Parts: sequence; C-alpha cells; structure tokens
Amino acid sequence: MKRIARFEKVSFGQFLEGWNDCFGPTEESLVRRAYDEIRMPRRATKGSAGYDFFTPREILLEPGKTVKIPTGIRVSMQEDWVLKCYPRSGLGFRYRLQMNNTVGIIDSDYYFSDNEGHIFVKLTNDSREGRTLRLSPGDGFMQGIFVEYGITVDDDAQGARNGGFGSTSE
Repeated sequence: MKRIARFEKVSFGQFLEGWNDCFGPTEESLVRRAYDEIRMPRRATKGSAGYDFFTPREILLEPGKTVKIPTGIRVSMQEDWVLKCYPRSGLGFRYRLQMNNTVGIIDSDYYFSDNEGHIFVKLTNDSREGRTLRLSPGDGFMQGIFVEYGITVDDDAQGARNGGFGSTSE
C-alpha cells in the first residue's frame, strides 16, 4: 500500500473564518471548542478505501435544503495524486445526500492555497421521502479516496493555484 498523504488541521484562524462564512458569526469560544474536537479523517477498517470525514457541529438538513460545512481539515499529498470526496454510502442511500459538485476533487497543490487548503463540502438532502438528516458533532458524513492520475505526453501546464473552487479556470 502506498503512503502518499497526511491529513492536518487548518489553523484556528482559518477554521473560524470558514465557520463564520458557513454558519454566521458565532461566539469564538464555541468555535474553539469545535476546533479542538475536530476528528482527523480515518478509515474504519483495514479493507476500507475511503477516509471518513466527521462533522464539526450538529447538522440538521431538511429535504431539499443545502448546507456548507467547514471540515477544519487540509491534506498534504504527493504530486500525481488526488483526493476524491463523496457522501458516505449509507447517507446517500437513505437520504439521497448529494455533494453539490457531485464529486469533490482535492488536488495536491490545493494545500498551498491562501485558505491553507481548507476542505469545505456543500451537501444537499435530496430525500424524496421527506426524511430530515440529523448529524451530531463527530458523525461521519463524507468519505475521501486517494487516486493516482496521469497526464498527457504533451502536457505543459505551468500555472500555480492560489484559491479553491474554480481558481484554475482561464
């Protein structure tokens, strides 16, 4: 098994900024407690491909509603690898929980972005049965899988990333 990455927390300042952007201004001591209790992504079993990500706060997501979650996590990985993120299988099955960008793609150079490579996720509960999703702090909600990729023989990309969503578009 190749060992190609390491998960880390973003700084408290970056987490606070992300938290306030997602959930509105919150008393700093409450955000500090959530930050201190962030669980690092991990595999549940030896045979698991995905690393489970855990919510930093309670999430109540009604059918048809969307939430943006700051994970407090960044990942350093070797070049030629990508972290692909998906809703946890059971949540997708029970609630039609979907990521708004379908599959989250975390490139190796995202780690060096101005936002410290802070991984955010935007989820929608697309339940057609009227089921409300309730997640407690520390519950798994997303899984990330590392995948090696290749490039074309005539590739000449030289650009440098300095942002998140859509930052590499021309």
